[in-house]
Amino acid sequence: MAVPPPSSPSPSDPSGGEPGSAEEGTSRTGLMMICASVAVVVALGLAGGNDAPAGTASPPHAPPAALSVPATPAPDAPDAQAPPAPDGRPVGKHLPRSRPVRLLIPKIAVDAPFTDLSIGPSGRLNPPPASDVNLVGWHAKGASPGETGTAIIAGHVDTKTSPAVFARLSELTKGDLFHVLRADGTRASFRVDSVETFAKDAFPSERVYGDTAQAQARLITCAGDYDRQVKDYTDNLVVFAHLV
Repeated sequence: MAVPPPSSPSPSDPSGGEPGSAEEGTSRTGLMMICASVAVVVALGLAGGNDAPAGTASPPHAPPAALSVPATPAPDAPDAQAPPAPDGRPVGKHLPRSRPVRLLIPKIAVDAPFTDLSIGPSGRLNPPPASDVNLVGWHAKGASPGETGTAIIAGHVDTKTSPAVFARLSELTKGDLFHVLRADGTRASFRVDSVETFAKDAFPSERVYGDTAQAQARLITCAGDYDRQVKDYTDNLVVFAHLV
């Protein structure tokens, strides 16, 4: 799957790349979309693996699709998406910075290690390697999961040969929980606020990648139909979530 990547500090959702690779995250406010089935933490015009989400009109294992990344929002882009804390927690609640080690999403049986994602020369987030279908990436120069701001996590939806780590991401719904195990030994737990699909040519970069006053996370992968002409999926799926 592919997710748009954030851009360097000033993703998800998506860029365009060849399937078989995942997209990297970008800075907290300059994230672009990446199509990583996977994500990716992604995302963002990343080169990536064959991300074909389940239930799309494209074949289960279409040829590798490019990861697409929307334009990066300006550094001072306002926070247009941060939802109010449903549990009444203080807006400033967060954890110190720490590298993510493993992503756990019980509802869809995800238990995957993380890899660092960076922004390539083209300004797009690089996707996670497509050679490992059970791997997610995070924008290493952006907020870490649990830290104040927007953490971008991207993953592939599929590869040339099989479904990948985010193949079932669309099954998540508001209220579901997922967890990030961190290098400092802590666990950051997130509650899903919404699961939304956006056309890559109308990706809301500021909403997805903009900085927030809360500790939030975005899970990003490819969605929609597979366009064989451009070798990319038409949409990106984004899971919006906040730290609990």
